[in-house]
Amino acid sequence: MPKSPLATDFSRKAALTAWLDAQFGGATYIMAPASEDASFRCYSRVVFQASPPTPYAGKSSLIVMNAPPDKEDCRPFVKVADLLRGCGVNAPKVYAQDLAQGFLLLDDLGDTTYQTALERGAEARVLYLDAIAALVAWQRGTETQALPAYDEALLRRELNLFSDWFVEKHCGHELRDTERAMLERTFALLIAAARAQPQVFVHRDYHVRNLMDVAENRPGVLDFQDAVVGPITYDLVSLLRDAYVAWDEEQQLDWAIRYWERARAAGLPVAARFDDFWRDFEWMGVQRHLKVVGIFARLWHRDGKDAYLADIPRVLGYLRHACARYIELTPLLHFLDGLERGRE
Repeated sequence: MPKSPLATDFSRKAALTAWLDAQFGGATYIMAPASEDASFRCYSRVVFQASPPTPYAGKSSLIVMNAPPDKEDCRPFVKVADLLRGCGVNAPKVYAQDLAQGFLLLDDLGDTTYQTALERGAEARVLYLDAIAALVAWQRGTETQALPAYDEALLRRELNLFSDWFVEKHCGHELRDTERAMLERTFALLIAAARAQPQVFVHRDYHVRNLMDVAENRPGVLDFQDAVVGPITYDLVSLLRDAYVAWDEEQQLDWAIRYWERARAAGLPVAARFDDFWRDFEWMGVQRHLKVVGIFARLWHRDGKDAYLADIPRVLGYLRHACARYIELTPLLHFLDGLERGRE
């Protein structure tokens, strides 16, 4: 008979406690939930009650990642954290790891995300220029990094999330043959546009919930384990057309220009004309946002996580805005409008 989820959770908690006890050699600590994300990983904050053991001298707290190995692989996190830190980006240091059990012991970058900082009135310009500087730093360090390619197969799987989970499951719309053909044509255009861009390090979720407002070397960067080598505009789209916070287009353009200027100065292979770069940015955004609404729908219908449903209208707004500008994307715009009318 399989174990119940409650028994499994208890067993993992006991294993995690035993592993931490062994790491800390008897030092006293308390452990409390830190955060969860959209995957099966969860995080706890370990706070030392007295002086920590030597390997952690000067640390008042650490973060422990609990990633069930049958559902999550910690190896990419460890690898990418090392690559980011090698580029001077503030990713958490991995102090200890047990890959067989799915446990990692990490630097604590605090609990103030960019989203929280903005809500508290932090100056957006400062936060975003720091994020842009970090983005340029790791894109410059891509050349020798052995990461998976953001290839056609992956791009297509992501786009299919829109059809499968948002259109058919969430909206309850059965695709007609003509609609399916239109989506296939549009997906092919988006994939070709993405693959034609210069390929660099791509975080894949570079947004306000994964960037930390820290005192030194801001931002702290989290949730990078799915990094690939892919289109140069991808992470900038994640940052400026964020699913969780919206900026008007004038502000998006200002920050995009600042990134483009810094990237050119750093020798990155961005388009020579900003107009061409902006088109690449917008088309990349359409691919990303189709994926995102599919993921948000899947999180609800498959995983029972409804918190992301409130963000779908913002993402659909980005999609409509971009599609309205390009004649090749007009059929997708009409399709989105039809879906919306069908849900009224």
